[in-house]
Amino acid sequence: MSDTKEKKEKNRKIEKWIKGTVVLCLVIVLLVPAVISVWLGVKMAGLETQLSELRDEVLWLETAWAESSGGQQLLFPEGEAVELTEEDSIRAWEEQADSTPASKPSANGIRKVYLTFDDGPSIYTDEILDILKEYNVKATFFVVAEGKESYEDAYRRILEEGHTLGMHSYSHVYREIYQSKEAFIQDVNKLQDYLHEVTGEYPDFYRFPGGSSNRVSTVNMQELEGYLNEIDVTWYDWNISSGDATGHLGKDQIVRNCTAYLSGYDEAVILLHDAGDKRSTVQALPEIIEKILAMEDTVIAPITEDTVPIQHGKTK
Repeated sequence: MSDTKEKKEKNRKIEKWIKGTVVLCLVIVLLVPAVISVWLGVKMAGLETQLSELRDEVLWLETAWAESSGGQQLLFPEGEAVELTEEDSIRAWEEQADSTPASKPSANGIRKVYLTFDDGPSIYTDEILDILKEYNVKATFFVVAEGKESYEDAYRRILEEGHTLGMHSYSHVYREIYQSKEAFIQDVNKLQDYLHEVTGEYPDFYRFPGGSSNRVSTVNMQELEGYLNEIDVTWYDWNISSGDATGHLGKDQIVRNCTAYLSGYDEAVILLHDAGDKRSTVQALPEIIEKILAMEDTVIAPITEDTVPIQHGKTK
């Protein structure tokens, strides 16, 4: 009897071990793929994030190129790809200025120059405003809002000191703003409501991120322009670029870019940027103002409802 009991006990242990092994194998078979799937999901999410960041960088570079050329490509002999040094870039702007035909004078013979600053407020906004105040000139600020909560005083100061406060999108994230007409409308309304909450005024001027000639939008820009027209918001591009959107240009180059061919326009809208990495722009501003004011029959003015809009792809 004892032998039988021992055999049964041994068999039970073997069965238990087999069952345990089977269960363990099943757990491994089920768990390992699940773990691998989770790991692959995390990896894929990381790769998608990196890809999105790279895509944004490419879009930003394309937009910066468009901004730096004022929406128009600078032409070089035989369409050659030319890598510009700073000296070459200055020369290119000078040559373009020399070849720009003089436009007809305005009705009263006065040339108007509009200094416009995109992307602010920033750590430099107060300094820019101080410089403008020193020279008693007014400018236009196309502002954003996301992440700018600490600059609410700057929005108010812009208006209090007689400058024009315009809109440049709430987030300035191209892939979000330009993914659909609905997304664009939501961004515009969010920014307009925010600025009204902060300043008590509804801005009615707008500059598209990257300009209306940008190559980023997945929506036909005419649809977005049409929406702005529907809500009585006037949009502005530029016809002179400081070039400060691309890289860190030196002060002297920014001055040249802004002033070298002003004589070609009776109304000039100059694109500048108010951002934390644009120290050279701030350094260049006094000389830009002095050179403009030294020109005969020329004034610096803020954009108003009477300003003729500069709009890429359209003629006045």
